[in-house]
Amino acid sequence: MNGKITGGIALNGFLAVALGAFGAHALKPVLLRLGTLEIWQTGGHYQLAHSVAGLALVAWAQGQPAYASRLARVAVLWLAGCLLFSGSLYGLALGGPRWLGPVTPLGGLAFLAGWGLLAWDAFRTPRA
Repeated sequence: MNGKITGGIALNGFLAVALGAFGAHALKPVLLRLGTLEIWQTGGHYQLAHSVAGLALVAWAQGQPAYASRLARVAVLWLAGCLLFSGSLYGLALGGPRWLGPVTPLGGLAFLAGWGLLAWDAFRTPRA
């Protein structure tokens, strides 16, 4: 897996923690007033979970260099999912434009496509 994808996963994890802390502290009064704290937290949970899963992909790719490019496609889908799903939820939680609402399921589809591709590759990869 290339360094840009690994760096993207690391940056995604950093942002998940930073935005989670920002939402829990500095933005909490605003999110409570808007009634959107749970929306913010959902975005953070999905972003952090896919950051951790992405790190597992990096480790797996290092042990299986022949499959690294396939695993990189999964990581790219998950990163796109984080941007679309979590990003749109963060925007909506802050009172962003309504057009962000239809973006959220696109991010969910990217997550699902990544997991589906991972399962497909795992089942079709020959074992030694």
